[in-house]
This record gives sequence, C-alpha cells and structure tokens, in this order.
Amino acid sequence: MTFCDTAWARVRSMIDAIYDLPFNQELASGTLSQERFATYMIQDSLYLVAFSRTLSLAAARTPSGDVAAMDTLTHAAREVLVAERMLHESYFRRFGVDPAQAAAAEMNPSCAAYTNFLLASAQEGSWGETVAAVLPCIWIYAEAGKHIAAIAAPDNPYQAWIDTYVDPGFQKMSSDAQAVANRAAAAVGAEARARMLERFVVSTRYEWMFWNAAYNQEDWPDVSAGKRLGA
Repeated sequence: MTFCDTAWARVRSMIDAIYDLPFNQELASGTLSQERFATYMIQDSLYLVAFSRTLSLAAARTPSGDVAAMDTLTHAAREVLVAERMLHESYFRRFGVDPAQAAAAEMNPSCAAYTNFLLASAQEGSWGETVAAVLPCIWIYAEAGKHIAAIAAPDNPYQAWIDTYVDPGFQKMSSDAQAVANRAAAAVGAEARARMLERFVVSTRYEWMFWNAAYNQEDWPDVSAGKRLGA
C-alpha cells in the first residue's frame, strides 16, 4: 500500500464525519444560512494565507531533483491565493461583506490552531511531515466537492463553491499532491513515515473542526476582568 492508501484508510471514519456535518449537508441542500457561509468564507480567507505560506515553505524545502514536487507545491500555493480568493470575493460581494473587514477579522480558535499547526509543521517537521500536513486540505476538499456535487440540490446558491472543487484542475492538484506525499514517504524509513501519518491525521481532525466551527459560529470565550470561564 502507498502512504496515501494507508492514510486515507486511517481517517476514513473522519471523512464520513466531515460529509455528515450539518454545514456540508445544508450546503448540499442549499439551505445553509448566509450567515454561517459568510463566517466560513471569512475564516477560510484567513486560513488560506497561512496555508499558502506553508505550501511555499514546503516547496522551498523540496529535495533537489524532485522538480515535479516543487512545481506541484508552488502551483498549489498560488492557486489558493488566486482562484480560491476570487471565489471568496464573489461571495463577499453577494452577501455584502466588506473584503477589508474580512481581511482584518480575527481567526476563531479552530482556525488559529489549524494554521499554527501547519506553520509549525513547516518550521519544525521534516519536508515529508510538512507535505503530509498540507495534504488533507487539498485532498479532502477534492473528495468533499465530489460528494456534495453528487447530492446537491438544483439551483444551489452555493454552486460556485461546489464547482470550484470538482473542477478538473483542482482534482488534478489533489492527485498531484498525493503523488508528492507518496514519493516523500517512499524515500524515508518507517519512523519518519509514522510521523508523516500523524501529521496527516491531525490535519484531518482540524478539517472537521474548521467546518464545525463555522456552523456553530465559534468564537473566543470572554475572559475579560471580573468574568470566569463557564460562569
């Protein structure tokens, strides 16, 4: 089995849980509230800056000789800043969200934890661990896009979002990223592969948390003077 075969089998139950999240079920039916979707898009726009930076760091650390991996990672870093941010901006216009205010928004706890994990992986982990950490975002969105497209209601107000992730270009980016991870894992020993797998699993957990946080309008607790958590 390849690294990706093993990794996907390891998180299969989490993938099903992602498909079953109210956010994705309601997005597919077209009944997801604009407020929840706007919250998601704002957080996603913040997330993608850190995600692109992590991809760029991974590209810079690519072993010499693997030009294909460097090209895949560099292309992905650019795509998330250009193509996906264009999608965000189109929905911001539709929902009356000021892009400047969105850019100045604060990350919610799940988004902050996820992006910190990715950047820490790039700064402290091996190249293979960094590749494994960024892979779930690309791969899961490619699969979630296909899953949602198959059950999406007609005239879905979120069809542009769905189309972004079922687009052949995005699907190819996913398969290319998987190939990079497989090569990275094949070049190292069992212990290093185990660390890659752990990074992959943690990022998959964060993917579930990210969607769930948007649906539940997650925010930081009020810990101002005179107040107690849980009070």
